[in-house]
Amino acid sequence: MISQLFVLSQRGDSIVFRDYRGEVPKGSAEIFFRKVKFWKEDEGGDAPPVFNVDGVNYFHVKVAGLLFVATTRVNVSPSLVLEFLQRNARVIKDYLGVLNEESLRKNFVLVYELLDEMIDFGYVQATSTEVLKSFIFSEPIMIDAACLPGLGPASFFVQGAKRMPGTAVTKSVVANESRGRNREEIFVDVIEKISVTFSASGYVLTSEIDGTIQMKSYLTGNPEIRLALNEELSIGRGGRTIHDYSSSSGAGTLILDNCNFHESVQLDSFDMDRTLSLIAPDGEFSVMNYRMTQEFRPPFHINALIEKLGSLKAEVIIKVRAEFPSSVTANTILLEMPLPAYTSRVSFELEPGAVGNTTDFKESSKRLIWGLKKIVGGSEHMLRAKLTFPQETHGNINKEAGPVSMTFTIPMYNASRLQVKYLQIAKKSPTSNPYRWVRYVTQSNSYVARL
Repeated sequence: MISQLFVLSQRGDSIVFRDYRGEVPKGSAEIFFRKVKFWKEDEGGDAPPVFNVDGVNYFHVKVAGLLFVATTRVNVSPSLVLEFLQRNARVIKDYLGVLNEESLRKNFVLVYELLDEMIDFGYVQATSTEVLKSFIFSEPIMIDAACLPGLGPASFFVQGAKRMPGTAVTKSVVANESRGRNREEIFVDVIEKISVTFSASGYVLTSEIDGTIQMKSYLTGNPEIRLALNEELSIGRGGRTIHDYSSSSGAGTLILDNCNFHESVQLDSFDMDRTLSLIAPDGEFSVMNYRMTQEFRPPFHINALIEKLGSLKAEVIIKVRAEFPSSVTANTILLEMPLPAYTSRVSFELEPGAVGNTTDFKESSKRLIWGLKKIVGGSEHMLRAKLTFPQETHGNINKEAGPVSMTFTIPMYNASRLQVKYLQIAKKSPTSNPYRWVRYVTQSNSYVARL
């Protein structure tokens, strides 16, 4: 049961606000933003997705730079509310075409209409784009794609040297084109979030992949779609299929620990040829979610070292090596490392010719930050940082610093080797030839190197 739902900008401005039950004070948005903004200074680290202030439970997710927040005074399931907030953001994006502050402000009538249909007196009613189409009558106001900033990972997808068409991330799935008929196209995104922990000597201690196959369809007539995956794909560590059908587990077998499918997916031929059949509903949805703990080659190898240079100085050396092909380029790379609490000053030394690198020392949180605009596959990068201490230290500096954490996005690359072999669409006429786009991206979930 939700009392309030609101959406805040990065500055804390309230863009959308709906009070369903009148149980929470009107100033809850300001209280929430102030708490989140100063959480790092007061508590250390980012604010958790759920916390309580003066008897009010706050739930929040961050999507496309916007904060989607729900409040309640009662004890509700956190996972239910967080999942609803994610679905709420996805439905709004389906209707608006792009999710950002400008699109919300221009379409506030449509957004409030959606919220009123999704929630009734604090109770969730519907979160399906297809179901909501019957109750929503406002037409979205499209945002000019040429005026938009980068839209996160989706804007990094490329096909060879050609960028994906801008309409892929700015088109509503429910609005008709202003001129002529809609362009027939379908997008399939294989998105993987990887978690890796390296030991101090550089060996992989833990590794896993959480992946999803997402689909967004602009096909008229709801034709049947067939999606073929790797034939050597096996479900379960014992090499068994979802129907307990015995399959071989050779050296080249791709083994997923478990997976689940969207309700529209038909699995009649999945055991035989790894083909999924479905009739795509409106909006963006997950065709398949999967998890893999089978050993894989991490896209980056991190080595970090800290050693004393005397009683008042120490040196940090961080090396990053890209283990993927040179035809692939990683974007928006950021490395962070906690330093000893008594560190007073840090000076940085980059490699000769380093371009697009940024370095910083956050004195309030005692963190070293190293940013790289891009990393080409096969390359290696290094950072040296000289630490200065105000007084002599006698503790173990290795225990007081680290670990190194890394975030990144790698377009057109996936670590698991899961592939979409073909995307087949049942044609209505010989002249029908929809555009098919299959895109891959790998992102960091938890990528950590110990000292």
